[in-house]
Amino acid sequence: MNYYLLLKWLHILSSVVLVGTGIGSAYYLFLASRTRNAAVAAVVVGHVVQADWWFTTPTIVFQPVSGFWLVYLAGYSLHSLWLAASLALYALAVASWLPVVGLQIRMRNLARRAVDENAPLPDRYWRDLAWWVSLGVVAFCALVVVFYLMVAKPT
Repeated sequence: MNYYLLLKWLHILSSVVLVGTGIGSAYYLFLASRTRNAAVAAVVVGHVVQADWWFTTPTIVFQPVSGFWLVYLAGYSLHSLWLAASLALYALAVASWLPVVGLQIRMRNLARRAVDENAPLPDRYWRDLAWWVSLGVVAFCALVVVFYLMVAKPT
C-alpha cells in the first residue's frame, strides 16, 4: 500500500469535509435566521454547533498534521513560500473560525431563550449573525487560496 497516496487522499477528504461543512452550515444557518422564526433558528443553529464539534473541529486539527506529514514525505522544503503562505492563511481561517464557534453557541442560546419566552429573536442575535457572516467569509476566502496554493505550489 502506498502510504503517501492514502495520506494525501485523507488530507483531501478532510479538506472537503472542512469546507463542505462550513458552506452547508452557513447556508442553513443564514436561511433559517432569515425566517425570523426563533424556533427554526434554535433548531438549525443547534445543529450547526453540533456539526462544528463533530466535523469541523477534527478536520481543523487533522489538516495541518496531515499536511506537514505530506510535506515531509514528499520532500518539500519547510521554507517554501507557498507553504508559509498556506500556513498563514490557514491560521487566519482558524482565527476567524474560533470566534464563530462562540457566536454560534450564543446565537443558539438566544434563539432558545426567545422560544421559551415566546419572543422574537433579540437584536444581539442579529449583531452576532452579522459578525458570524463576516468572519465566515474571511475563513472561506482564506481556505480557497490555501486550496490553490496546495495544488499549484507556486515558487
